Parts: sequence; C-alpha cells; structure tokens
Amino acid sequence: DVQLQASGGGLVQAGGSLRLSCVASGFTFDDYAIGWFRQAPGKEREGVSCISNKDGSTYHADSVKGRFTISSDSAKNTVYLQMNSLETEDTAVYYCAAVRPGNYFSVASMEFWGKGTLVTVSS
Repeated sequence: DVQLQASGGGLVQAGGSLRLSCVASGFTFDDYAIGWFRQAPGKEREGVSCISNKDGSTYHADSVKGRFTISSDSAKNTVYLQMNSLETEDTAVYYCAAVRPGNYFSVASMEFWGKGTLVTVSS
C-alpha cells in the first residue's frame, strides 16, 4: 500500500523557518523522485522543489530558490523541505508526491500523492 505522509507544517512569523518531512512507504524509494507542491487558497497547485533519489539532483522553483532546500534520507525513506526566510506568500497547503525520474515535474506527471500539511506564515 503506497503512502506518502507529509508533516511539519504550522504557523510561523515571516522570516521564520519550518522543516517539512515526507515519509514514503509501499514503493522502492530509491527508484523515484520526490517533489513538494503547494496550493494557496484560490490558486492552482504549483511545484516547489524536487529531488531524484536516483542521482540526488534537485530542482527549486524560482520563487523559493535560495530560501528552500530539499534533501533526502534513503535510510529513513524520508524527504525533507527546509524552508527559511518564509514569506506570507508561502502560505499554502504543502503536498509531497512521487514520480519516476525522467518525467516532467508537474502535477499531471506525479504518480503518488500524499495528504497535505498546512503552512501559515503571518506578517
């Protein structure tokens, strides 16, 4: 049974930090890329960051580059998203999802999805 369990969301002031975790089970972790998406109220879901567990390559959207860092611990089947210098615009529900490397990093391409975790950044 495939599961992606996201956690670590919460309320933080602008300029603060949070670390999200995504624990994966039910599939071969090292064969997949794990990505983080977010969806703010009234907006479409967008890709934030992604990491390939095959070769360690990473991607960050321009809006979070330099502030967010994605990492992976294959021993724990867990991907982390370290979010620093948070802005009110980062407020959203954050989802983790999995896709085989080589596929486009998009909502439509992801094979497995977890339930989201809410991040609220106050001014």
